[in-house]
Amino acid sequence: MAEVPYSFERTAGAAELQDRYRDLAAGAETEDVVAVAGRVMLVRPQGRLAFATLRDWTGQIQLFALHKITPAFEDFARLSLGDWVGVAGPVVRTRKGELSVQVQRWELLAEARRGFGDKWKGVTDVETRFRQREVDLWANERTRQILALRSAVVRSLRRRLDDLGFVEVETPVLHVIPGGAHARPFVTHHNALDIDLYLRIAPELYLKRLVVGGFEKVFEIARVFRNEGLSVRHNPEFTMLELYQAYADYGDFTVLVEQLVAGLADELCGTTVIDYQGRTLDLTPPWRRATMASLVSEVLGAPLDVHSPVEELRRRLAAAGVDADPSWGAGKLLLELYEKTTEPGLWGPVFVMDYPAEVSPLARRHRSDPDLVERFEPVVAGRELGNAFSELVDPDDQRARFEAQAAARAAGDDEAMAVDEDYLRALEYGLPPTAGLGIGIDRLVMLLADVGNIREVIAFPTMRPER
Repeated sequence: MAEVPYSFERTAGAAELQDRYRDLAAGAETEDVVAVAGRVMLVRPQGRLAFATLRDWTGQIQLFALHKITPAFEDFARLSLGDWVGVAGPVVRTRKGELSVQVQRWELLAEARRGFGDKWKGVTDVETRFRQREVDLWANERTRQILALRSAVVRSLRRRLDDLGFVEVETPVLHVIPGGAHARPFVTHHNALDIDLYLRIAPELYLKRLVVGGFEKVFEIARVFRNEGLSVRHNPEFTMLELYQAYADYGDFTVLVEQLVAGLADELCGTTVIDYQGRTLDLTPPWRRATMASLVSEVLGAPLDVHSPVEELRRRLAAAGVDADPSWGAGKLLLELYEKTTEPGLWGPVFVMDYPAEVSPLARRHRSDPDLVERFEPVVAGRELGNAFSELVDPDDQRARFEAQAAARAAGDDEAMAVDEDYLRALEYGLPPTAGLGIGIDRLVMLLADVGNIREVIAFPTMRPER
């Protein structure tokens, strides 16, 4: 292989040229010399002519080579699918109406030594698509659209939150103890300090310490890590938007969530009424608000809540095919019943309100029922999109709940939290009334991109190594 250049000065992108010369008539030529660069996705030699399709990030344009004009014409005609080239020449439109760059100068910028799959069908093998995303991106335009949409979602969220006065921050990824969510952590070791550290499962406790410190509106777009299974909805590392606002409660955040999601849909999809997996989904505010207990009661046809007899909840759960752990109280039983019988059928969007206190160790007790907390999850298309509470501000209540979690952890629950003394000390300085929210960026992109598998929206999803 000949030595490739160190750079190539490009003057235009494919989409820009298609737009600029959209009115150029068939057979017309210009004297406008441009330089384009990208991958060759198709080559068609025709005697003393050769046509190639050049694709860059913005789109594609035809290259038109003539034996009498194009240097090293035979080499150009032998280009392989996937080769990178830089081309300079005038813009023309062929007699068949194809906008083209006539090849007066060209350079091979990189040789593709591996094939790019069938030139008409792209790459269809799922294992190859996710494991070799660099191939998938060139072979399948849909993949590029989805990952570009993801970037647009994050960019729009940042802009919207900035407009609302939120400050973006960064908090530690390495935690001394796992906290902020129910999940099994990844463990690593710091050699210099000779201590085990945990990849964060949530940034929550650090963000609330910033609210204690005077940041009244704060957010982080955080990479988080949970040592759990793989599924179409779960990847061990994923991205969360977490935000906190002083002087607000969970009711305020229902409005914020529906405005953010509907705003993104309108901006990026052109409408708040979208199609998802073959069904219509209307994201137009206001969304329905309903308590977890009322939703379970609707589905099972009987009034059930955290005050129902434990034996009745166990019987209902057994009928749904779930073996209840003897340690579960009414709150945990109700949550399991909801997740098994009710949540998958909620097309929504709906805010599932007022969770049992037993399963919500960081949320503030409900102002009208101490066995509940002021917590909601927005459920869209049968899956939760996020989680929000009125935050627990009482350090004594928080300590008691941490200790209950620690006892559960000691009894074998490896997803339960530990006692975080640093966070408890911060609460003793005073946390004002605060609302908190986490939204899964990956699931939000899945919704707007109309895909059912989380691996489609992650550039490089976690996979078992090749043997």
